[in-house]
Amino acid sequence: MKLQSLTASEEDVMRVIWKEGKIYFRDLMNAYPEPKPHQNTVSTFLKILVEKNYLSVEKKGRIYLYSPAVSFDDYKKIVTKKIIENYFDNSGSELLKLLMEENFIKAKDLNDFFEVKTTVIPLQDNSEKENPIKEFVKELTSQKKPKKKEKEKKKKKKK
Repeated sequence: MKLQSLTASEEDVMRVIWKEGKIYFRDLMNAYPEPKPHQNTVSTFLKILVEKNYLSVEKKGRIYLYSPAVSFDDYKKIVTKKIIENYFDNSGSELLKLLMEENFIKAKDLNDFFEVKTTVIPLQDNSEKENPIKEFVKELTSQKKPKKKEKEKKKKKKK
């Protein structure tokens, strides 16, 4: 089931309901922040939210008990996906780039989040064994080029 997006006013009503959990209309009106909208307006929003499948309703005698059918975490995911689709061409990295540019996320936060750990292992100096890399580096950095005879002597010693 694909959920329709909420208007700002509908989202305000849902925020109160997400905060309170299951709630009766009277309790919703008491929990609603100032300036409170008219009761008929809130009642209309509740009807719309039920139609949009954001709320479920239980009849308790003559009154209704409203409870969220969509959790706040699920709603955040839905909204975030829509934002990424509509404004960032389905690229999470573009969103992350913007968040870093606007200082909502710092590089340190990313490092802490991923906790990439590296271990540096020092190279062991095996002077007994010939290290081809060492020899190559010496050859590149030395000022004099070794003579052919010296190279031949080394080869004979290896044999």
